Amino acid sequence: MNEFVYNGQASRVVFGVGSLGYLEREIELLSARRALVLSTPEQKAQAQMVADRLGSKAAGVFPKAAMHVPIETAREARDEARRLGADCAVAIGGGSTTGLGKAIAMESGLPILAIPTTYAGSEMTPIYGITEDGLKKTGKDLRVLPRTVIYDPELSVGLPVGLSITSGMNAIAHAAEGLYAQDGNPIMSLMAEEGIRALARALPAIRRRSDDIDARSDALYGAWLCGTVLGNVGMALHHKLCHTLGGSFGLPHAEVHTVVLPQAIRFNADAVPEAMERIERGLGTEGGISAAAGLFDLARMNGAPVSLRDIGMKASDLDRATEIAVSKPYWNPREVDVRARAAIRQLLQDAFEGTRPP
Repeated sequence: MNEFVYNGQASRVVFGVGSLGYLEREIELLSARRALVLSTPEQKAQAQMVADRLGSKAAGVFPKAAMHVPIETAREARDEARRLGADCAVAIGGGSTTGLGKAIAMESGLPILAIPTTYAGSEMTPIYGITEDGLKKTGKDLRVLPRTVIYDPELSVGLPVGLSITSGMNAIAHAAEGLYAQDGNPIMSLMAEEGIRALARALPAIRRRSDDIDARSDALYGAWLCGTVLGNVGMALHHKLCHTLGGSFGLPHAEVHTVVLPQAIRFNADAVPEAMERIERGLGTEGGISAAAGLFDLARMNGAPVSLRDIGMKASDLDRATEIAVSKPYWNPREVDVRARAAIRQLLQDAFEGTRPP
């Protein structure tokens, strides 16, 4: 067995149908008295429901979270938290809302309680991202790791099927890259494979019946595992490309992960055969269909986009995206630098056209 270092991260997880009922208890355990509830505009009603449940412990609702956390929104939320005297942030929603909570925590140190309603996994990571002047900047800081996460499958039943599939594929991307992370370890590999397995089982069931509570539970379980992987080990080419495409070209977060993942996995496949085997086991495709093709099929067969063209990318932007992706060196099992420009450009072309990997 290879040498490794493993550091467990301190997050309290409350999981189960109806677990939102423990919200008041969890706020008290944080020693918080005035919680600012965060959401996107689309989930304002859910945020207000949470605030109503908290009663006097709610400082207010800030329903302005947006994809990729624009710095202007982050500053406005920080100012609002300070104005209201909030001593805690409750983020209900997906990665955009959790990301906004992290932006507040970065400056103020306020604890975050996350209530995920998608499968993004951001709630289990100390990773933050802020977009300024068209570029998304990311980093790690333990101050932004949510102290408590409440996973209630009932809250994700209303997540539209299409977004459920792309959000689940986004989660799978964390696990897939975690399997060949430079700082990987056996615990994360176990969680990654199990996370892929849970989501590969859940997504087709959700497509068949969106209110299948067992499938929703499986999906949240998988998202928790995949998010934990993302929070503990480094990512590589896939996440770099998605940050580039999302932050610089405004593409929707979950959808761009869904489209790019099969192509990035194909790019790295020959360099990390053991990771490919584990992905295939998780997907249930071992012995015939490659990891990359299996991921492509999981997305396409469940109605998700598989082409950058279909989610708003312009062909004229592919060259610029390539230059951004190779301009700064970063670790990847297959080397990515200016010498790999042609291969990265072809990867993006395949993603643009929606070509099924071999």
